[in-house]
Amino acid sequence: MPRSLPWRLAAATTGLLALAAITVTVPASAQPANEARQRAFADAASEFGVPLDVLLATSYLESRWDTHSGAPSTAAGYGPMHLTDVRTTGLRTSEFDDPDEDPRGDDSRPTLRLQALKPSTPPPGSQTIDKAAELLHTDAAKLRTDAEANIRGGAALLAQYQRELGVKSDNAKDWYGAVARYSGSEDVTGARTFADEVFATISSGIARTTDDGQAVKLAATSGLTPDRTQADRLGLRAGQPPATECPRSMSCESVPAPFQKIGDSYGNYDQAVRPRDQKIDYIVIHDTEGTWDSVMKQAQTPGQTAWHYTVRSSDGQVAQHVPTKDVGWHAGNWYLNAKSLGVEHEGFAAQGTWFTEAMYRQSAKLVRYLAHRFGVPLDRAHILGHDNVPGPNADKIKSMHWDPGPYWDWAHYFDLLGAPLEHDGSPDSDLVMIAPEYSANRPVFTGCDKIGSGNPCPERSSGSVVLHTEPSESAPLLSDVGMHGPNPSTMDVSDIGSRAATGQKYAVADTRDDWTAIWYLGQKGWFRNPDDAPTAYPADGFVATPKEGKATVPVYGSAYPEAGAYPKDIPVQELKPLPYQLGAGQKYSVGGLTGSEYYSASFDVATNKVVKGKSRYVEIQLGHRVAYVSRDDVDLEPTS
Repeated sequence: MPRSLPWRLAAATTGLLALAAITVTVPASAQPANEARQRAFADAASEFGVPLDVLLATSYLESRWDTHSGAPSTAAGYGPMHLTDVRTTGLRTSEFDDPDEDPRGDDSRPTLRLQALKPSTPPPGSQTIDKAAELLHTDAAKLRTDAEANIRGGAALLAQYQRELGVKSDNAKDWYGAVARYSGSEDVTGARTFADEVFATISSGIARTTDDGQAVKLAATSGLTPDRTQADRLGLRAGQPPATECPRSMSCESVPAPFQKIGDSYGNYDQAVRPRDQKIDYIVIHDTEGTWDSVMKQAQTPGQTAWHYTVRSSDGQVAQHVPTKDVGWHAGNWYLNAKSLGVEHEGFAAQGTWFTEAMYRQSAKLVRYLAHRFGVPLDRAHILGHDNVPGPNADKIKSMHWDPGPYWDWAHYFDLLGAPLEHDGSPDSDLVMIAPEYSANRPVFTGCDKIGSGNPCPERSSGSVVLHTEPSESAPLLSDVGMHGPNPSTMDVSDIGSRAATGQKYAVADTRDDWTAIWYLGQKGWFRNPDDAPTAYPADGFVATPKEGKATVPVYGSAYPEAGAYPKDIPVQELKPLPYQLGAGQKYSVGGLTGSEYYSASFDVATNKVVKGKSRYVEIQLGHRVAYVSRDDVDLEPTS
């Protein structure tokens, strides 16, 4: 059983830390060192004549004032001001050139072969560090690594954009145009989206402690009405007509993917009638592994793949490609595709390893809207990363993608969704939710330069915890038989075989001193969970365990119907067990109960059918990915 006291102490401590993050004004000589970032913002604002609240809020929408140890964002931005440098970062395009990955994931049809994305010319907004360096008469390298210089560079850019507008004012409301330009957007709707969020942040105020221990505060300013007409004078292209399924409050354009016959095949998705014929149960979070322009071309290339939405890094602009009623080809598992919506985020899971606040906010607005509209629970059993989607069969496990990767901040994302990952489980629960302190949790992964290189990645914050075969940091990692056979998993950034992520729930298998063991892929996985710095908390829910008399229970990557449910004109989809098994006495967190379905789809929409069986399945948190077991094979037990 998990310890019952530490989580309560941790909750109290968290509250105290939140209060401690609020900055008070004291004489400069008495200010503690951890307020250096606040002073750097104040000094830069004064030096370049930028209103301090504008500078602070702009930085917050980019980086939340963090430095990320000098690592670039997924859009090649550096430092608190997210000064972009695509040339130095050298981001590559790789998401859509994996010859083994079939985003459709339907065994009844030929494997979908995708064209490799060709890197496009980076837009002007992707190389802002050069102009900032010119304005400061310094070199770009300093702006990438020196937080104070980075803040000065961002302030200099804002001041330059204000001069170009010809507006002289020290009032924040008159800086809307400069902030919109800072977004890097090439269209006015995206620029406005970013600026509106910046000014909303000024109005609400915010205080937090950064990833390197700096206390920064932006006081709330009421009654601020910015001059939004300034955005019309930036010379940006007009936004596309809405014609999208997005909240009215966000900037969302239609970039439709083609539903088109290509030779003997077709693309880029399947038409359907959801949720009338099939309930949408999941929303899958991806990153693009390509730049915005490249990904827009990919979605619009006939005969390729498409998903429902893409979110841009610089400003949070959203593009919709596939109607929500239709089935996108995005997750590599046909059952999940037919039951989900796919949301891509511009970025790279390994090379650039943090995501802008503008992207997080707009994505959360979109996903919250979609979840409410379709009744998708806001939890980690239904808001999945692509890395949580199971292989549909054993042969596909190795080709399944691992984005958005270990650096996606799930805790912050669920805060923005309005569904915080609360630490409120019953003290006697034998279920835990993974929840390390993101900024302080920095496991050293490898392979960020090249998958499989073994070279350590730069130290970065992560929401993942690493699992061992014994309660020791020196013990081997767990084996993932589907990925590595009997060999242990690795610390490669792409290797999810021995890793649990924030918000995921697991059944406790054992505890020893500062260590907790969970049931994971049929094994005990140990991770450090000390009382004074817990990385998991008691959680409520149900667990699935093999019924009495069953030594093992098969596990599946899909919840397809039994053979007798298929009409004669639709081939039976063989339900192939994955190479994992639930052993007697093992327990796994239950994500939900589901019926059995298979969507038989083709270009001839009139022949499409949803096959529904009598079999029922239980979604479980098997490892890093979810999986399904037959309801007839397991008992469901409350955890407390």
